[in-house]
Amino acid sequence: MSTVVSIDGEVFAPEDAKVSVFDRGFLYGDSVFETIRTYGARPFRLAEHLARLADSAERVFIELPVGLEQLAEEVQGTIALAGNPESYVRLMVTRGSGPLGLDSGFRAHPTRVIITGPLAPPPPEAYTDGIGVITFQTQRVIESTDAAGAKVGNYLVVVLALRKAREQGAAEALIVDGSGSVAEGGSSNVFAHLDGSWVTPPLDIGILAGITRATILAACSAHAVPVREERLSVSDLHRAAEVFICSSIREVIPVVRVDGQAVGDGRPGPRTRLVSELFSQAVAESMGG
Repeated sequence: MSTVVSIDGEVFAPEDAKVSVFDRGFLYGDSVFETIRTYGARPFRLAEHLARLADSAERVFIELPVGLEQLAEEVQGTIALAGNPESYVRLMVTRGSGPLGLDSGFRAHPTRVIITGPLAPPPPEAYTDGIGVITFQTQRVIESTDAAGAKVGNYLVVVLALRKAREQGAAEALIVDGSGSVAEGGSSNVFAHLDGSWVTPPLDIGILAGITRATILAACSAHAVPVREERLSVSDLHRAAEVFICSSIREVIPVVRVDGQAVGDGRPGPRTRLVSELFSQAVAESMGG
């Protein structure tokens, strides 16, 4: 298995891949990105990921350096070159190199980077036994700005939240925003089963429009599984019958502890297993399986 890197369309071995120290992605986290995984060595929902990348770039006024069709070709090319049974892909676009300072009014030449390596999913016990999470109240970097909902490269808040989670023996931190609402995980979306229905925070509070989240919402709707988009509080999580997080790499992972308190009976529940099965079925149908 191998990792390959493409920078502005040129492919490098990882040890030879370099960008300028004046690149604003390095200096300020002034970038947008997507994380994509493959099934059967083919990227899942690539068009949706690229559309979200374009939306994120528009929200932070970064002009994509090439069209989405070329980006798709470059992503697929790195997957083929890596030759892994399954791969993850990290696709980034930075504002490019420019003068030191926060003013973005210079004529930018955005940098695009694609890192493709072997997929490393969580250990099997994360799915069979579930994970613990903590809640972490903070003001997110782009909260209450026009860029809310964009997938930007500045992840310092998440780095600190996950550090706190690890200190408490948890696998994920659920971000509680400035209004006290549970927004999303550090790198995941969250669902809680309350009063007979799955509940997930709405997009209008500035969460990431997760591709896995959208797939789950569609699958639940198609199979008459009650689900609604509604604000969640920390107390909602503590009283929920079941909770799970989801993301492209991890898919659906049951949460069995929130802030050290057991969710339900402290074991993965049947409703979460059903959602996981529906998601896997949706993936198979989408990939032609």
